[in-house]
Amino acid sequence: MPDRVPQQVDRQLPTDEARDLISLVRDIAQREIVPSAAEEEGAGRFPREVFTLLSDAGLLGLPYDAEFGGGEQPYEVYLQVLEELAAARLTVGLGVSVHTLASYALATYGTKEQQTEHLPAMLGGGLLGAYCLSEPASGSDAASLRTKAVRDGDDWVITGTKAWITHGGIADFCTVMARTGEDGPRGITAFLVPGDAEGLSAAVPEKKMGLKGSPTAQVHLDGVRVPDARRIGEEGQGFAIALSALESGRLGIAACAIGVAQAALDEAVSYAAERRQFGKPIADFQGLRFMLADMATQIEAGRALYLTAARLRDAGLPFAKQAAMAKLHCTDTAMRVTTDAVQILGGYGYTADFPAERYMREAKVLQIVEGTNQIQRMVIARHLAGPEER
Repeated sequence: MPDRVPQQVDRQLPTDEARDLISLVRDIAQREIVPSAAEEEGAGRFPREVFTLLSDAGLLGLPYDAEFGGGEQPYEVYLQVLEELAAARLTVGLGVSVHTLASYALATYGTKEQQTEHLPAMLGGGLLGAYCLSEPASGSDAASLRTKAVRDGDDWVITGTKAWITHGGIADFCTVMARTGEDGPRGITAFLVPGDAEGLSAAVPEKKMGLKGSPTAQVHLDGVRVPDARRIGEEGQGFAIALSALESGRLGIAACAIGVAQAALDEAVSYAAERRQFGKPIADFQGLRFMLADMATQIEAGRALYLTAARLRDAGLPFAKQAAMAKLHCTDTAMRVTTDAVQILGGYGYTADFPAERYMREAKVLQIVEGTNQIQRMVIARHLAGPEER
């Protein structure tokens, strides 16, 4: 596969510190991530050493308070870091997004004592998190989860199975949603579970179409005992915490999707400029030029949409509708753009010698994770027309 230097996105960043941060991320991506991305994805290898490097560089806690080891960056900046990482390798970009999601509950709803005890290691101590909400029988209908936590003195005993867990089996901590009360959303509570807790185990990772370097597995909790001091928020508040986390997490997925789409566009543009047919570069053919123009326009629109939602979040304004729109648009854009990139490369696009086919396979999962795009449409419609009659 020819070496191709990606085009640098012209970013509108709020501070010199943010510009320096993006430069640092680009340097790490080109030196430590891109050279081995294709080989490691093909082999299904998770790059734990890269996450250690990112932790050491302060990139695993960017949107959280500096008091606890975070970078205290606005979401507007954090998401653009994610985009750069995902363009280099989605396993890394998505992994940082999931780690940030797993840290959200404690960083936002934890007590000062809990945050002081746990957050520094979670945000800058080399740890990696998992977010455990979905179950084999409750994906989109997360409020029907069956994992139970039963009070036993000063402890909780958690039993159940979580499904589709990114970093399942390798995470150092898990944010787990479990039922402590009545059926439905009001009976769910959040817990911070150590990755080495007795009774916690993971199944063999799923064999996936793409994103093979990122382990996705069922996580089993067989009488896992955690102290009440690891309960996050109030009893019965867990589902509200989970939904709040997902609103921000959807923006992470949107940014990752635009990163993958941008990488695919860069590949397509570079190939079209080099590939010659009928005595001239194929980039000179109007039909192909129009494809590239449409791809670039869709990417810019997606980037603007996720940044608009991020700026609302940074201003403390409601952003749930815009987050759902960003997740929907950006991930659909990634699917379209990567498919077009394969088409532009022709037969070469269908081979593993070029990364276009990998981008296409990876884009698909982004339309599914952290709320399918059908769920995003439901969320948007509720903001427009109110809840459905029951």
